[in-house]
Amino acid sequence: MFFMEEDDAWRSWLDSAIAHLIGSKVLRSMRTVSVASGASSATSSGNAGGFSDNRGDWEDQAVQLQVSPETFQRWIDDEPSTGESCGEKERMRSLIQFSGNDYLGLSMHPAVRSAASKAAIEFGMGPRGSALICGYTIHHRRLESAIASLKNSEECLLCPTGFAANMAVMTAISMNIPGFSSQNKIAIFSDELNHASIIDGVRVAQRQNNSEVYVYSHNNMRELESKLSSCKLERKVVVTDSLFSMDGDFAPLDKLVQLRDKYNFLLVIDDAHGTLVCGENGGGVAEAYGVEGKIDVYIGTLSKAFGCQGGFIATSRKWKLLMQSRGRSFVFSTSLTLPVVAAAHAALVVASEEKWRRQALWSRVKQFADLTGLDIQSPIVPVVIGSEIDALLASKDVLKAGFHVLPIRPPVVPPNSSRLRITLCASHTEAHVQALYEALAPWLSRSKTIAFEPLSKL
Repeated sequence: MFFMEEDDAWRSWLDSAIAHLIGSKVLRSMRTVSVASGASSATSSGNAGGFSDNRGDWEDQAVQLQVSPETFQRWIDDEPSTGESCGEKERMRSLIQFSGNDYLGLSMHPAVRSAASKAAIEFGMGPRGSALICGYTIHHRRLESAIASLKNSEECLLCPTGFAANMAVMTAISMNIPGFSSQNKIAIFSDELNHASIIDGVRVAQRQNNSEVYVYSHNNMRELESKLSSCKLERKVVVTDSLFSMDGDFAPLDKLVQLRDKYNFLLVIDDAHGTLVCGENGGGVAEAYGVEGKIDVYIGTLSKAFGCQGGFIATSRKWKLLMQSRGRSFVFSTSLTLPVVAAAHAALVVASEEKWRRQALWSRVKQFADLTGLDIQSPIVPVVIGSEIDALLASKDVLKAGFHVLPIRPPVVPPNSSRLRITLCASHTEAHVQALYEALAPWLSRSKTIAFEPLSKL
């Protein structure tokens, strides 16, 4: 029985809303999956907190998911679901995951798991409160210092999520303060394919009535310079993803830095998909381009290559002071739990010690590029199909072949650019990648390059 009785007005509205989502083909479903257990292999590499020089026998669990036959069939039939079907574990069907963001396979690493469990046993979840009240511990500070060092920044601020980090940055830099009237607004320049968290942060900044927003075509530096040169506002901000999450391409940070030197703007990059993935030391896309010292604010996440959860802002001490005071999504959020903080710090140490992981990841990228003939720049591989119907059919074919690869459809991507978004990781083997290619082969010949339309006008 439903937990509450809606009145007639709400019942009618809800029915209409669901019908609209169905008609617009944007009704989404939750599919219950089970993570393959790695308990018996947690210490199989020897010391649970130690490091290795090659792939551990626990890593299959890092790329394996299990689903019940009932859930799998609902998937194939495209039936709406809120995640209610779990099924019996012994009847689970295994899938190799090519859809997550655990680029270095660290979510299952023995050292990371050991750090989380040790912290949970010793400290529980830690003090539950905002970081500004009681939720900031020496463990949080240790992780912040390590990330700041990785990013070659003075300081770092941990946030509950990467989404919250972007929101905190945009609201803080656009705040109204005495002495800076409406005549002294800021100009925000944003790439049209920026992540939703940047877009929402910019929208909140607009509502503070202290900013003007300019959206430039994806990675179009000529258009950006034209907008910069014609803008009369003194304070300018350019914000962009460093590695774009749906297209797998990079922002031209070298050219952005040249423009920064010329127009004296604040350069903010979201390095969520680049941190620990790019650069000799895993410092991110800016390190790979050799421009670390020219980035004013880094935004990132612990939920991708760190294999954990949370977000961060790496910047100068003064910018941190502002953001920890006026970044509302930081100020009014409970701080990260101690087991997560301990795990993220362990992941950072592992990434530094086991450099072969980053090399293995890029080897898989090269292998897949050689097999498919696609112009692949990063571990994010979009196989653009076009129509939503065809993308769904392609995903079903790949699911039936044993691979967890889901279709990405509007409004996440522009119309007529529905795709299979494939992500590679260090825990994938050459055999995994070869088998995925064989399952994808019938669709690769139909993939195409799309002339992208902007996702949002902000």
